[in-house]
Amino acid sequence: MSERKVLNKYYPPDFDPSKIPKLKLPKDRQYVVRLMAPFNMRCKTCGEYIYKGKKFNARKETVQNETYLGLPIFRFYIKCTRCLAEITFKTDPENTDYFMEHGATRNFQAEALLEQEEKRLQKEREDEELNNPMKVLENRTKDSKLEMEVLENLQELKELNQRQANVDFEGMLQKYQKFEEEQKQRQQEEDEQETKSMLEIAQQKRILDDSDSDEEVPKPVHNQKVRSTLKPTDILSEQKPDHQNKKLKPESWERSVGTLSGKTRLSGLVVKKPSGMKVNPGKETGKQEGCATSNGAGDRNSAPGPPERHSSASGSSSLSLLGAYSDSEESSE
Repeated sequence: MSERKVLNKYYPPDFDPSKIPKLKLPKDRQYVVRLMAPFNMRCKTCGEYIYKGKKFNARKETVQNETYLGLPIFRFYIKCTRCLAEITFKTDPENTDYFMEHGATRNFQAEALLEQEEKRLQKEREDEELNNPMKVLENRTKDSKLEMEVLENLQELKELNQRQANVDFEGMLQKYQKFEEEQKQRQQEEDEQETKSMLEIAQQKRILDDSDSDEEVPKPVHNQKVRSTLKPTDILSEQKPDHQNKKLKPESWERSVGTLSGKTRLSGLVVKKPSGMKVNPGKETGKQEGCATSNGAGDRNSAPGPPERHSSASGSSSLSLLGAYSDSEESSE
């Protein structure tokens, strides 16, 4: 299948490239190329950091009168991204690197500087050895001493490795596991002892509280025994609230009018009959008869009245009243 874009060109048999006219261009002509920053740099004017790999539209030119083994050296012009200051650097085919020329400083160049310093020292040493044979012996003795020191250090490291190889790591791990288990058991035992001590303290507190309550409880029991000897109606009087026992202040209308109580002022004259005395019916009737005769005689002499007064005044039966009434008439006759 034929290609869509044909890159080959047709050269006729009578083609002569020497007949093609050449353009006369200046040797320091500049070309616009697209490139990336070959290293990290910092602008001197504004201090902006330009990192490796940042893309620029640079101008390229060939450096005049500078070559390395017939290879041309190129110079590149770029502009700072912040202040638009011009920065230039050129190729370094000797070290396969780039050389910072103007407008910025290169960062992280420590390794390159160390390599350059090592190369410089090596070159100076070679030059000295060529011109001074005694310097060669001195350098050899120094190298032999360094080699002996390095071998001793390697031997020490090997001995340390052998000592560590003899160590039983599995046994160490087992011991460590046992130690951890013992620590856990100790912690559990300490926790259990603490819980037991706390429970004992709580129980002692409860016992003390119970003992205090037991000492206080018998007092009402003793009171109950004493109350049992008293009358059962005393409980009602004792259980009255305090606000009922207190005497209320008389109201203003009570002061002017008086109380509406059922008690009369003559209630204090009535004497209550004692409950412990025994009454003989015979004696009582005799007394009542005597009182009736005397009362009947006085009433008869003063003014005759109906017999209903005698029945209402006395508390005896109707038969005793009739007997007393008849006796009083006979005595009067």
